[in-house]
Amino acid sequence: MTAPSATGNPLIIGLVSISDRAANGDYQDQGIPALRDWFAGALSADTVWRLETRLIPDDRAGIEATLIELCDQIGCHLLLTTGGTGPAPRDVTPEATLAVADKVMPGFGEEMRRISLNFVPTAILSRQIAVIRGNTLIINLPGQPKSIRETLEGVKDAAGKTTVNGIFAAVPYCIDLIGGPYIETNPDVIQAFRPKSALRPQSRPASAG
Repeated sequence: MTAPSATGNPLIIGLVSISDRAANGDYQDQGIPALRDWFAGALSADTVWRLETRLIPDDRAGIEATLIELCDQIGCHLLLTTGGTGPAPRDVTPEATLAVADKVMPGFGEEMRRISLNFVPTAILSRQIAVIRGNTLIINLPGQPKSIRETLEGVKDAAGKTTVNGIFAAVPYCIDLIGGPYIETNPDVIQAFRPKSALRPQSRPASAG
């Protein structure tokens, strides 16, 4: 398997499921398994990657500490959280995410809500955001597996044609820009978008020479 970066480093993806009840063992977490399965299908065979997973309660200090650990100590290039983005008192994931941020990436949150509004009107209650800390892109995702997939992949018509791009289409190029490994995707799941100048030779369409 070919390493995706000039240094040969694998893509390190952090997955953090944030839920009081799942962390307490009251029910089985679904967010991390859903994301693990999604990445197994969405990343190409040429992308070397590994996961770092955490299951934690809705505690702001604990969320901040976990995000800092995965960014600064583990060195995740991409960090995805699930849960804790609604208006309830214990929903503090966005606040914790902003507290550790160097830069805010508002376009991700705007697009996530736009995608979800195609399915449920309560998407306007979501406070999902994305930020950059150092060389890590952090994105708050929904908690439900179906919503996670819709957010990442986008909206498709009955024939399977994408009508609204999912947010992951922009993630590989963002990772490029902040110094991470080069990510290839499976176009049957999600087509990564890069400007032509940012494509590597093996990624260019055959017609482009």
